[in-house]
Amino acid sequence: MGTRKSPALQRKLLPSSVGDGMKTERLRLSGGTELSFTTAGQASKPALLLLHGTPNSARLFRAVVPALSQAAFVIAPDLPGHGESDPLPAPSFAAIGQAISELLDSQEIGPRFIYLHDWGAPVGLQIAMQAPEKVLGLIVQNANAHRTGWGPGWAATQAYWSQPNAENQAAASAHLTLAGTRDTYIAGVPPEVAERIPAEHWEEDWRVMNLPGHMDTQRALIADYGNYAARFDAIAKYLERWQPPALMVWGRHDIYFDLAEVLSWMRALPRMEAHVLDAGHLLLETHAAAAAALMLDFIRRTQAPAAGTR
Repeated sequence: MGTRKSPALQRKLLPSSVGDGMKTERLRLSGGTELSFTTAGQASKPALLLLHGTPNSARLFRAVVPALSQAAFVIAPDLPGHGESDPLPAPSFAAIGQAISELLDSQEIGPRFIYLHDWGAPVGLQIAMQAPEKVLGLIVQNANAHRTGWGPGWAATQAYWSQPNAENQAAASAHLTLAGTRDTYIAGVPPEVAERIPAEHWEEDWRVMNLPGHMDTQRALIADYGNYAARFDAIAKYLERWQPPALMVWGRHDIYFDLAEVLSWMRALPRMEAHVLDAGHLLLETHAAAAAALMLDFIRRTQAPAAGTR
């Protein structure tokens, strides 16, 4: 259906376009900042929106995009204040959701699968709830939407939500260090699995986190996650009413989200297909091939819209 260009929104091709049919572009948002995003696949196929978490970027999906583009038009943005995307003047999950909605409009995306991971969950669920009739399915990868997902490690963050003073902010953001960034990758992960992840991956994330405005984005979203949690009941009602087709691919050694969250998702979506793998929070770092195969099968089995309905 053409090139998906919108005359109202400026786009330009980056020199760093990548192989395997992928290309990286930038979109100037209505607020003036720019968003970096990668696409792959044919526009005639159902869309798949890949949403990363913290401290990552669309680079998280580098090993699965070529395979997924066989069955879907893949679009993987760097969330604002992450990767190569500019920070927003006032970062919040709602504002990031609006930015991603602008991206979807610029690409003329209609029905879509949505991949939810970590901080991508508040963004993706906002998009899903705004247009539930366009959701072909949800892919849940270590993404929290229930209070059961909070383990003991959330105590400092919850205290900060209750009393947002400087002392509690410092405690809630104490993980914003190189060591904390490394822990996102390997903490709690069995050694023989963790050793498959190169240190360069978290070192690159840490470099990007220290770009102007990026650390401010991190702190703002830690605070705003409490507002996302306040929407859990509304999310539960959305899931109950719409029952979107869903696939779960979960890393069982996640140090951030409790394994009880798996059962909460399955209770909310009784027909959800769930797979718990021997991986950590960043499952795609070690189990990309297995996850890609499961996602491809899910997309192909889930009924796509008829031709011409985008």
